[in-house]
Amino acid sequence: MATAPTKWNITDIPDQTGRTAVVTGANSGLGIATVDALAHAGARVVLAVRDVRRGEAAAANVRGAKGSLEVRRLDLADLASVREFAADWEGDLDLLINNAGVMNIPESRTKDGFEMQFGTNHLGHFALTNLLLPYVTDRVVTVASAAHRWSGARIYFDNLDLDGKYAPMVAYGQSKLANLLFTLELQRRLTEAGSPVRALAAHPGYAATNLQGNDASAVRRIVTRLGNRMLAQDSKSGALPTLYAAVQDLPGASYLGPDGRGELRGGPTLVGRSQAASDPASARRLWTVSEELTNTTFPSPSRATTLTTASTRTTGKSSS
Repeated sequence: MATAPTKWNITDIPDQTGRTAVVTGANSGLGIATVDALAHAGARVVLAVRDVRRGEAAAANVRGAKGSLEVRRLDLADLASVREFAADWEGDLDLLINNAGVMNIPESRTKDGFEMQFGTNHLGHFALTNLLLPYVTDRVVTVASAAHRWSGARIYFDNLDLDGKYAPMVAYGQSKLANLLFTLELQRRLTEAGSPVRALAAHPGYAATNLQGNDASAVRRIVTRLGNRMLAQDSKSGALPTLYAAVQDLPGASYLGPDGRGELRGGPTLVGRSQAASDPASARRLWTVSEELTNTTFPSPSRATTLTTASTRTTGKSSS
């Protein structure tokens, strides 16, 4: 099984000329760092963002790239927007990076009435992936979090919206656990269908981004601001596990994170996941529930044989 050397970096990304990637939540933080790296390696990158104006401003700051950039509107908290984005897609999509997310926010709802963290971090990406999967030729990478290990983190199947029991960190932990269970079940379905497309997940460790800025707790906002200055790695370093998952030859369902102490920082490497995130029964149950909530399903992989050749355009071989 492939592993990543500690010193693997953005400069080690193989040539991505001719490849197309979609990155959600691409106007700041890990998203724009991922866009920048892929575009400089030659990829055509579509920034899927809620605010097109901010997305265009972010794209304008990516200078000297070999590849091209395009900004398209996508609001993961609105399933109609997800469907519109997917309906407008044409042509092969080598790489879908499900990066966008919200963290520890005050209780709120998506346009469709779902708890915002579960609805955005999981359901929005679940629907987007199912709708775009007929076009995907290589892989789907979903950005998860070490928060899936938070004490008591589980999927509240009897109360996914946490009605009457909402707590910001509980909701975030549930959404990040859902990301890993989604990746596990997606890979199972791809394998069963004979598709060469791979599903992988990655987490950034402790990276200084805007994600923590909307925390429901003023105390946590202060603590994270200090931590961002003193302990966190920058967004470019935080994006390395995502990029490694995106371009290296790794098995489906792999989970990448930093190799440093506590997986807080460092070079990308294969990391473990909690027992709850490894439960195939929970993964299947979550998939079924998510299909019902989003009214999307796993597509028939009618192009499986033709994708075999496309998916081997590469990505680059493992460094091990």
